[in-house]
Amino acid sequence: MLQQLIRFSLHHRAIILCACILVLTMGYRSATQLPVEVLPDLTKPTVTVLIEAPGLAPEEVEALVTQPIESALTGVPSLTRLRSQSDIALSLVFAEFEWGTDIYKARQFVQERLQSTRESLPEGTEPYLTPVASLMGEILLVGIRSTDGEVAPMEVRSIADWTIRRRLQSIPGIAEVLNMGGGVKQAQIQPDLWRMQAYGVTLDELRAASKQAATNTTGGFLSSFSQEIMVRNLAMTTNLDDLSKTVVKTVKDQPISIGDVATVAWDTEPVRGNASVNSAPGVIMSVTKAPGFDTLSLTGKIEEAIRDPHPTLPPGVEATVLFRQGDFIERSIGNLTEAIRDGAIMVTVVLFLFLLNFRTTFITLMAMPLSFAITLMTFKWLGLSVNSMTLGGLAVAIGMVVDDAIVDVENVFRRLKENAALSQPRPKLEVIADASSEVRNSIFYATVLIILVFVPLLGLSGVEGKLFAPIAIATIISMVASFLVSLTAIPVLCSFLLGGFRKDQSHEDGKLVRGLKWLLKHTLLKVSLNHPSLVLIPVVVLLVAALSLYPKMGKDFLPAFNEETVIVTTGAAPGT
Repeated sequence: MLQQLIRFSLHHRAIILCACILVLTMGYRSATQLPVEVLPDLTKPTVTVLIEAPGLAPEEVEALVTQPIESALTGVPSLTRLRSQSDIALSLVFAEFEWGTDIYKARQFVQERLQSTRESLPEGTEPYLTPVASLMGEILLVGIRSTDGEVAPMEVRSIADWTIRRRLQSIPGIAEVLNMGGGVKQAQIQPDLWRMQAYGVTLDELRAASKQAATNTTGGFLSSFSQEIMVRNLAMTTNLDDLSKTVVKTVKDQPISIGDVATVAWDTEPVRGNASVNSAPGVIMSVTKAPGFDTLSLTGKIEEAIRDPHPTLPPGVEATVLFRQGDFIERSIGNLTEAIRDGAIMVTVVLFLFLLNFRTTFITLMAMPLSFAITLMTFKWLGLSVNSMTLGGLAVAIGMVVDDAIVDVENVFRRLKENAALSQPRPKLEVIADASSEVRNSIFYATVLIILVFVPLLGLSGVEGKLFAPIAIATIISMVASFLVSLTAIPVLCSFLLGGFRKDQSHEDGKLVRGLKWLLKHTLLKVSLNHPSLVLIPVVVLLVAALSLYPKMGKDFLPAFNEETVIVTTGAAPGT
C-alpha cells in the first residue's frame, strides 16, 4: 500500500502540489485562530454554590446552611467530591464532577437538588451558582483610582460597579468581574437614640418606615368608562430629602418624620477589607474569563474597553492594569517559539553541511511546515490550544520530523546520481519511486517506534492526563504527518528539483561526511572494537552513579514559574 501511495503521488504531481499549498494555507489560518494559553485547561468540572447568611457565625453557617446543602447534593450523577467552606455569613460548597462531564448538565443537576433545600434554610438565605470560570481564569487585575484625590473612594467604587464593570461584562468570554475596595455607596438612615426616646419612636417603627419609604406598591385599578387606570404608589427615590420627610408615626396629631429622629446621609456599607492602587485609595477589579476563550484576544478587548474614554467618567479617574496574565503567556510562548526557531535553524545548517546541496536541503526542510500545518489543523479540529505543552511537543518533534524526509531525499539523491552514470539511464520518476520504496519500511518502523514511546502519556488520567496528553498528541500527530509527507510531497519535490547529473559526476558522499566516517573509523570505532572493556566499564559506572542520584533529587509536579510578581501577606493576632 505504501508503494502504491508513492507511485500515485508521482503520477499525480499537480494534485499533490495543490494539496500541499492548501495544507500550508489552512495550517497558517489555524495557527492564527487557535487560542493561546500558558498551560492546557486544567479546570475540572466544578459547580460552586454560594450562600450568604447575614448575621450568622461560622458555626451556625456550617450547621444551618452548609450541611443541608451537602446532604442535598450527595448522590448527584458523576459527582466525585464535595468540598465546603463556612465563614462569617458566607458558605461555599464545591461540587466536583468526573473529567469530561458537561459542566452545564452538572449545573442543572445541582440546581434541581437545591430546590428541595430552600425551605429548610434560614430566612433571608438564598443559594445561587457562581459563573462558570476557568482554573487559570483570573486574567487581569485592574486598579481604578482618582489621580488628584478629588473623587472620593466611595464614588470611585460606584463608577467601577455601574460603569466600568458593566462595560467589561458585555464582552463575550468574561465570566465574572469582582470589585474590591472603595466602599459600596449606601443611603443610610443613622438613628439618633436620644431623639427617638424623646419622640417615643422605636427601632422597629423606624425600620418599617424606612422600608416603605423606598418601595413601590400597587393599588389595583380603577374603571373609567371603557378604560382601566392603574393605581400605583411610586415611592422609589434616591433623594435624601424625600426619605427624611417620610412619616414614621403620628403622636397627638403631630407627624414624626425620619429626619426628626435620624440623620439621612450617603455613606458606605460596613467595610470588611479595602484596596489601594499605587499607594492611593482605590478599587481593584478582578476579571475572570470563561473556559474555552483565548486569553490574549480577550485581554486585548478588555484593555481597549478600559482605554476608551467614557463621557460619564469624571476627570482624574484612571484605570491601571496591575496584573496581566497575558504577559506571562506571551513570554512563555515567545521563549518556546524562539527555541523552535533556533532548532529549525540548526537543523538547516546541519542538513546543508552534510548534504552540501541547496535543493536537497530545501526539500528536506519542507517537511517541517507541511507536518506542523497538519498538526495545527488537527489541534483546531480537536479543540486544543497553543500552550507550553503543545509547543513543547512540536519542539521535540522538529528533529524527528525532518528525519523521515532526509532518509528519503538522501536515498533518492544517491540513486539519481547512480542512474546518471549508467549507459542507459532509467526514467527519472521510476528511479525516484524505487528509491522511496527502498526506505519506506525503515521510515515506517522508525515512526511507529517513536509513536509507541508517547502512547502511554495518552493513558494518564486526571490532571496529569490533561497536562501531559497534549505533548503526546502534538508529537504523535507531527510524526504521522511527517510520515505521510515523506511518502507524498517529498518524492514529488524530488522529481521537480533533483536531476541533471552528469555521467562523470561522482556519487560518493560529500567531503564532510567522508571526513567524519574516516575519523570515526580510526578513533572511537577502532578503540571500541579492539578494547570493548574500556567502553563498557565507564558506561556501567556512569549508569550506577546516575541511579544513585535519583533518590536524592527533588520531586515537584510542575517546575517553579517566574511570573515576576511578589505577593506579600501579613498575619496578626485577632483584634490587631
